[in-house]
Amino acid sequence: MNNDLEIAKAYKPQPIGEIAEKIGLLADDIEYYGKYKAKIDLNVLKKTKPHSKLILVTAITPTPAGEGKTTTTIGLADGMRKLGYKAVVALREPSLGPVFGVKGGATGGGHAQVVPMEDINLHFTGDFHAIGAANNLLAAMLDNHIHQGNALGIDPRSVTWKRCVDMNDRQLRFIVDGLNGRANGVPREDGYDITVATEVMAVFCLADGYADLKKRLARIVVASTYDKKPVTAGDLKAEGAMAALLKDALKPNLVQTLEGTPAIIHGGPFANIAHGCNSVIATKVAMSVSDYTVTEAGFGADLGAEKFFDIKCRYAGLKPDAVVMVATIRALKMHGGASKTELAKEDLTALKKGLPNLLRHVSNVKNVYKLPVTVAVNKFPTDTDKEVELLISECAALGVKAILADGWAKGGAGMLELADEVVALCNTEHGFEFSYPLEASVKDKIRAVVTKVYGGAGVSFLAPAVNKIAELEAAGYGHLPVCIAKTQYSFSDDPKLLGAPEGFTVTVRNVKLSSGAGFIVVLTGDIMTMPGLPKKPAAEDIGIDDDGNIYGIF
Repeated sequence: MNNDLEIAKAYKPQPIGEIAEKIGLLADDIEYYGKYKAKIDLNVLKKTKPHSKLILVTAITPTPAGEGKTTTTIGLADGMRKLGYKAVVALREPSLGPVFGVKGGATGGGHAQVVPMEDINLHFTGDFHAIGAANNLLAAMLDNHIHQGNALGIDPRSVTWKRCVDMNDRQLRFIVDGLNGRANGVPREDGYDITVATEVMAVFCLADGYADLKKRLARIVVASTYDKKPVTAGDLKAEGAMAALLKDALKPNLVQTLEGTPAIIHGGPFANIAHGCNSVIATKVAMSVSDYTVTEAGFGADLGAEKFFDIKCRYAGLKPDAVVMVATIRALKMHGGASKTELAKEDLTALKKGLPNLLRHVSNVKNVYKLPVTVAVNKFPTDTDKEVELLISECAALGVKAILADGWAKGGAGMLELADEVVALCNTEHGFEFSYPLEASVKDKIRAVVTKVYGGAGVSFLAPAVNKIAELEAAGYGHLPVCIAKTQYSFSDDPKLLGAPEGFTVTVRNVKLSSGAGFIVVLTGDIMTMPGLPKKPAAEDIGIDDDGNIYGIF
């Protein structure tokens, strides 16, 4: 068996009530969604405060060769429990866009998976549908206000709030709506975002409870008036109904790994657009019911980890204890110029050229954020002894231990050495720091990330960005952290610059305010908030047999 779905189905999951008992949850603490899924009541956070060690799993800059970050995260938690530690894994929920697009699934792989993988990859407990409904309710109330007399004086040309759907659909990027007469609304240019790129998703993941959720929703800016004043969801009296739609969704989801490790999966913002981390609530619940919480952040460490540290940890008051940097020899050889078709061959030259990508990410964690870090080498059968030795020696020169991780093939048993090292790192002294202070100007915050984290030479601000930054600072938003939207395939804003490029300049096209989430989105490159499907979507191979069994998810 080498298919993820086949491997997952070969395991017999434990009833979710038994999984809850492992972490001290009582019958009243959970709401059942069938045999193997449950929602965790938010009152759990009132019983026990977060106390566990917090471990972030991040990765090198992604390539088509794959890195296996989620697989490593799950396998590490399994390995820690095999060693007797009370560990819980905390992950994001997969978006239907990538599931039916390129990825085909996002629940780990091999013998390091969370289950039920088909449910988690598809509708799960309906969280994303609730988020989409809340987003679209605000859009409907906004357009209805304009149609019903426009008492707030909203300029229809200024509307920035889009509807959403959790699907890759390029046809919806730019549309014109409100056509065919006065009864059908006010005609205007519009468009859709994918649900995981919306501000409601970011708000959902950063809120620490119902009261905070309502406050954040009310702050969302959707348009401006004819005299340039911002219009918020609160002005439209929409936050109450939006929060009502999110009532059950805000409760984190409890599932399990193949080995019965409790897994809390909740929220799923993209890391190249939004902040790329699971919800604050889920992380705090995990930290309240375990001694070690293993979580991850999307894409490479320059995106997911930077936003985890500078945005999520800052708002949630979290202090990570250790970081695991996931790398594969295959991916590093691609960063060194090897083609995807040649990755099975030993190539020490390409590996050595690609290693600076890993080393820069590792250096950032150690020297910018001042955190202890280890490298998990996600093992492939084609890795040669010489390639492994080179990677380990290069990391050692930086004072970092690199460990072979074999969670895909062996589950927790293949992660014991890594688990031991992570526990040791969690017990070392460290002084966590952010990459910039909030009191810095918006431009200086952007420059700090580009120069200190990306390794760039500087930043070029186009005129629209300069004007918008000045406007936001004048309006009192200059204290917010920045959330840089850029390609995930490079440290730079050019996806073709692989490895660890130097001397580049990042061009900021514009910025936009996400006042509900509490950050300023910085737009670089050609980042889109509504992806399209590839020439051959994964959806073509996904289906259901006559007995109701789903197939084709990988």
